[in-house]
Amino acid sequence: MALTVIALYLVPARMSETDTGATDAGPFAEQQRLFKLLSQDTRHLIIQELLGHPAHLMSLAELEYMTGKSQAAIKDQLETLIDAGLLARYTYEPSEGKRDLPSQFYGFTERGVEVLHDYKYLRGLPVARALYESTRKTEKIERHESAPRPELPDAVANALEFDEPDLDAVDGGTNP
Repeated sequence: MALTVIALYLVPARMSETDTGATDAGPFAEQQRLFKLLSQDTRHLIIQELLGHPAHLMSLAELEYMTGKSQAAIKDQLETLIDAGLLARYTYEPSEGKRDLPSQFYGFTERGVEVLHDYKYLRGLPVARALYESTRKTEKIERHESAPRPELPDAVANALEFDEPDLDAVDGGTNP
């Protein structure tokens, strides 16, 4: 008796094969495409910084500062991640008193957090947050960090939540 297995792999329609160079059509083509998408240096840094940011939404200036890459390089990779459906551009309509603050932010989509979950990126949330918080920031970046931002969709926000450790319990409450 022969066993036939039929597998269906969904590929976002907006992403072309040239975006990541994936041209195979084998059973692991989607996994290979996603691996290439996630492992490119600048895209990987963008994802790590977004995971570490307290709001999981960052302006272009914040991404430039935190990754050490040029805005042009970041914009190119952001567009690739947006075309793949992993990130979205979120807009916060600025108010009168918020001059010089960003209104465009980048953050994950529901598909994005599903892919990050599948590839075990979400396990690194506490480490990404610790690294982000321990990074010294310029006054401009601190101002951008405190800028009002739009809300992430509930499913995305919930997927990116994690319990902060209770440091008082760790040191026995002996440190003031």
